Amino acid sequence: MKNIITFLSQKNFLFKKFNQVEPKSLGSRKKITIFDTCDKNNNLISIYIIQAKSRFLIKNAKELEVLNNKLKDLKDHNFKKTLILISSPLCSKAKAYMKDELNWKIYDDFM
Repeated sequence: MKNIITFLSQKNFLFKKFNQVEPKSLGSRKKITIFDTCDKNNNLISIYIIQAKSRFLIKNAKELEVLNNKLKDLKDHNFKKTLILISSPLCSKAKAYMKDELNWKIYDDFM
């Protein structure tokens, strides 16, 4: 957890609140780490951390979009920003889809 906060503070994100959400509560069996956070300006931010060996494809991006919608319903609010920290190889089409269509911030230099 400390390395996550350190990495995000280097990217100019400072948080007041940092809560972990279990994927089970969203009906997922994926090995993913999800955080519901609040920054110093009271903006709500969701953070998804993916550590896998296989390439992250557009199929995975669409599954993550469904998880994000479930998180919005569970927490009953929209998020100002959505971040994804990924350590696996990232498909260029998935990156473009998430950046352009979903307006997610992607950090593929995590770990």
